[in-house]
Amino acid sequence: MKGAVRFERESRLECSAEELGAWHFRAGAIHRLIPPWERIEVRREASPLVDGAVAEIGIRKGPVAVTLVAEHAEVDPPRQFVDFQRSGPFGSWRHVHRFESLDGGARLRDAIAFDPPLGVLGRVLLKRPMLREIDRQFAFRHERTRADLARHAEIAARFGERRLRVGVTGASGLVGTQLCAFLSTGGHEVVRFVRGAPRGAGERPWNPSDPERGLDPALVEDLDAVVHLAGAGIADKRWSEERKREIRESRTLGTACVARAIARAARRPEVLVSASAIGFYGARGDDTVDERTGAGTGFLPDVVQAWEDATVAARDAGVRVVHARFGVVLAAAGGALGKMRTPFALGAGGPVGSGRQGFSWISLDDLLGAMLFALRNDALRGPVNFVAPIPLAQRGFAKVLGRVMRRPSIAPLPAFAVRALFGEMGQRLLLEGAFVRPAVLESQGFRFEHASLERALRVELGRLEDAGGAA
Repeated sequence: MKGAVRFERESRLECSAEELGAWHFRAGAIHRLIPPWERIEVRREASPLVDGAVAEIGIRKGPVAVTLVAEHAEVDPPRQFVDFQRSGPFGSWRHVHRFESLDGGARLRDAIAFDPPLGVLGRVLLKRPMLREIDRQFAFRHERTRADLARHAEIAARFGERRLRVGVTGASGLVGTQLCAFLSTGGHEVVRFVRGAPRGAGERPWNPSDPERGLDPALVEDLDAVVHLAGAGIADKRWSEERKREIRESRTLGTACVARAIARAARRPEVLVSASAIGFYGARGDDTVDERTGAGTGFLPDVVQAWEDATVAARDAGVRVVHARFGVVLAAAGGALGKMRTPFALGAGGPVGSGRQGFSWISLDDLLGAMLFALRNDALRGPVNFVAPIPLAQRGFAKVLGRVMRRPSIAPLPAFAVRALFGEMGQRLLLEGAFVRPAVLESQGFRFEHASLERALRVELGRLEDAGGAA
């Protein structure tokens, strides 16, 4: 690739080269390394990662969609591997991944040589913007690698090196995809429960609409733990009475299905971590609440209460049950942050309604870490708030997001407009809120990687200030 454009980035990590290399060689690493602000789909993962293994990735930039097919070569676990473009948008692409020993740590080194598309014209017009974007992406990749390895190391140091076999429902969703990748790159085995026909040994069938026979108890008997995430998206559609029934039943029936299968198993998993929500607390004005606070009133608190009650069969069978009450999960690839990116990028972000309503959030990476913490910590049971330590008002969140995106955050969305556009859903999800504290996680010594909202957003949106590495 004589004359190719070259990029290098290296970072020192506080782990061994063997641990660093093993993380990259395990299934799921590609999902952890894809920049979440990009529209990228992993259609085929190169697993196991051996010479000749092929990955297929769909990439969309604006209206343009392309497919990158990458082949792997010079695979020398756990020291290095190389991927090169077999077909795709670049004139050529060759990426060397190296994992090297240092005194007391390891060096992560990425070296890329590529030709931009469009030949000579691409070299003139695209070289600099492509280098800036690659640098942005690899700043994120190195930061996430560091954070994941640090999280797994501290969990192992506190609770032991045990590797778990974990069953996951909702594994194809935003959180589920990343949780499966986070667990598997950490050395745990993941079993996905799927509604259709299983496509391999790592998938097992279930029917969440049938709480009595939807999951064969034999399919959970070899599991150490189950994480239940499945449920209809609460903000995917405007609420009608039919949609509200769907939201409720997707949570209560599916949860009862999992709990009853666990209770009936000859060998039961040790723990069920079942997704829940801080909607349990309802609208609380300026009050700060934690796990000791009772339920609020209205549709959302009622749904969450029924959702958590649906785990009763597992709890009565002696299984440790954790109700993971999610706050707003900050993930650039979807959810609330994914929806807010476009209006803020256009300078149309700002306070919603009064802006004084509580906005209790958690970074996606901290949520995944808290999940593993809950799986390993026998002291956790019952409700646990999965939120960052410092809740803030919605207008404060908008101000920080605007600063990170370098856009104004003063365009108001009046309450009447929210109600007109979204009806009851807008009232409950956008105009109301609560200031929620993670009292249980804090009392158990959980370390938040992103206690700072600005840091969380900079990582997730690729706005890290470190911009070195291009050559």
